[in-house]
Amino acid sequence: MSTAQESPSFIEQFLKQESAAGVLLMLAAISAIIIANTPLFGFYNLLIDTPVVMQIGALKIDKPLLLWINDGLMAVFFLLVGLELKREVLEGELSNPANIMFPAIGAVGGMAVPAAVYAYFNWGDDIAMKGWAIPAATDIAFALGILALLGSRVPVSLKIFLTSLAIFDDVGAIVIIAVFYTSKISLTALVVAAACCVLLWFMNARKISNLCRYLLIGLVMWVAMLKSGVHATLAGVILAMFIPIKDYQNPEKSPLKSLEHDLHHAVAFIILPVFAFANAGINVTGMTMDQVFHPVPLGIALGLFAGKQIGIFGLCWLGLKMGIAKLPDGMNLTRLYGVSLLCGVGFTMSLFIGSLAFEETGENLLFDERLGIIIGSLMSGVVGFFVLKFSLRNDPYPDAK
Repeated sequence: MSTAQESPSFIEQFLKQESAAGVLLMLAAISAIIIANTPLFGFYNLLIDTPVVMQIGALKIDKPLLLWINDGLMAVFFLLVGLELKREVLEGELSNPANIMFPAIGAVGGMAVPAAVYAYFNWGDDIAMKGWAIPAATDIAFALGILALLGSRVPVSLKIFLTSLAIFDDVGAIVIIAVFYTSKISLTALVVAAACCVLLWFMNARKISNLCRYLLIGLVMWVAMLKSGVHATLAGVILAMFIPIKDYQNPEKSPLKSLEHDLHHAVAFIILPVFAFANAGINVTGMTMDQVFHPVPLGIALGLFAGKQIGIFGLCWLGLKMGIAKLPDGMNLTRLYGVSLLCGVGFTMSLFIGSLAFEETGENLLFDERLGIIIGSLMSGVVGFFVLKFSLRNDPYPDAK
């Protein structure tokens, strides 16, 4: 008599979905690179530069398709990041202080050291220094996609550590965007955005659980942020902080978890691949070694490949030696080093921060930053894969231990 299998937990469903999304993300990026190096490159540029205009009375938003993707679709991505963060802090892996220290230490090193490596190569160039935060980011979908290639041998604890570290990494990226990548501030638009925050707080305090009301106010706040000079994607994070985790009229339902579940597939299988396709197209025809070794791509590539592994592994090792953190079950120093390498795959978030850093400088550095991101992410992904494959070769079923 067979017994019914237990349904997979939320974290197991999340990890499987993120892994599949990582594979799709790779395909989208590779497709963009291939197209960018064929006669179709002109059509690719025409597509992403297509002007898209929305106007209601005097309110007009006129942007090329690429910026609608980067400012609009990515706001939905950041909304999902905010929802995941709030849930993890309230009742997930990050609700236990013992589980926070190890990935938090790694995230600090994984952001500070890559930024320092980039600054070393670009110090004194004011324009190039705007890209200091590019190698500080980690692409969780790509990293988990690479882990998926190793199959069932990968301990769940390894995936949870990588996911937790990436969440802290995303928080750092959000702070960086809010503080360092803002343009001229419009006080009127900022007042409207602040009023939306007050209204969201009032609804939360009154225990209103209707998601449509929150999303409508969030849309108004996104438009206000877009016009304010503060980057519009931050509206997604702010909105997430006010989405209630409990429905006080129906305790069995959770507005936050419901919205998070509904957004996961759209973000993982549509928004991030579309973003990757629109931003990864780089034409390397006629590229010279001087371009490869230009300080911007060199700083980004080495920041992702060398800076990430040194920062994450180094600070985590130091935390272990000082006794302020401990290795999760199923992990050892070799596996920690492999994960540290995988965190150097900064693709999506690095491209996003790069577009913020250089799109308004007047300097054509977008080729340089894309080249550095692709080289650094590729090296990190390949070496990290083989290090983890080596560390798991004699341990086919680590989760059974």
